[in-house]
Amino acid sequence: MKSNIKYALLILAFFVLNACKTTKNINGVSKESIEKALLKALTWQEANPIQEKTPTDWTNGAYYTGVMKAHQATKNQAYYDAMLNMGKRNKWATHDRLFHADDIVISNAYLHLKNMGEKAVDLSPTDKFIQAHLFEPQDWKVGKGNKEQVILWWWCDALFMAPPLLTKYGVMKNDMKYLDEMHKYYVESYNLLFDKEENLFFRDNRFVMSNPVAMKENNGKKVFWSRGNGWVFAGLAMLLEDMPKTYKHRPFYEDLYKKMATKILQLQPEDGLWRTSLLAPENFNHGEASGSGFHTYALAWGVNNGFLDKSTYKSAILKAWKALSECQQESGKIGWVQNIGFDPKPADKDSWQNFGTGAFLMAGSEVMKLK
Repeated sequence: MKSNIKYALLILAFFVLNACKTTKNINGVSKESIEKALLKALTWQEANPIQEKTPTDWTNGAYYTGVMKAHQATKNQAYYDAMLNMGKRNKWATHDRLFHADDIVISNAYLHLKNMGEKAVDLSPTDKFIQAHLFEPQDWKVGKGNKEQVILWWWCDALFMAPPLLTKYGVMKNDMKYLDEMHKYYVESYNLLFDKEENLFFRDNRFVMSNPVAMKENNGKKVFWSRGNGWVFAGLAMLLEDMPKTYKHRPFYEDLYKKMATKILQLQPEDGLWRTSLLAPENFNHGEASGSGFHTYALAWGVNNGFLDKSTYKSAILKAWKALSECQQESGKIGWVQNIGFDPKPADKDSWQNFGTGAFLMAGSEVMKLK
């Protein structure tokens, strides 16, 4: 605990000494205010780790993906140090299920540090995981899992956890076989979970309409979970950021990204935050920060990279960021985060998870780049 407090104080001191000098405004939102909010979120989260979670698990992996994005956007040493300290504590390990996409997402930060020239990074555990995950036989690849686990990436969250990292890895290795294999499994998930009527992803096959007992909302509509679609949407932006423009399957991902962007924009409530159930927002009278953070990140990324029309999307992005900022408490804690799950559930002002902090960091890292 003392080391966590000491680390928090060091980050705060770093901010005081190196506070952003810019006064750039984005329709009334200053870049400085965004940087301050992100650093406060990092400081609080580093001082408040989730003790019951393994340091290499997916929740920490999603959080440090947000730290990575904040570092890319700000170049602030505090984010770099947080990733480096985490990697050293973990001895650069992945989590332990080599067949499970969730267990590689922690390596996003490792690959980023390696690309930054960090000599301390040991990618051998990541290499081992990727070789096994993509190329070694296992039951999920041939449909021998349980009734949900019919393909390798049978839940939509997986499309955030593994594909962007595998794309970055393939580019680092200058070997498109990693992207080709990624694409094969991605298309399996797309074919199982993507609803072409709504341009949204079901969380898993418990919700798909081909399932005779598929779950539905009280209003009779299909169940589309906000954070689940946020995982996919943010993952697409990350994947496209690294995927070579000449890669043969890139048009598939660009088309999917644009379809999701159009739908997500249509579903944004007036207050800026998406509800946990995208087609039944009336179920809960409040927004939710983790799904909204991922949606905001992905939309802002699209505008910043020329995929989306600024005049159409910018006001929605800024409205979402304002609402997300109001989810942050004075301490830096991000509230209104739905707990771990697989379907729409409520949140409250004090509910938090480290991946919610990661989503907040990702959102701010792109919003601050808007012009």
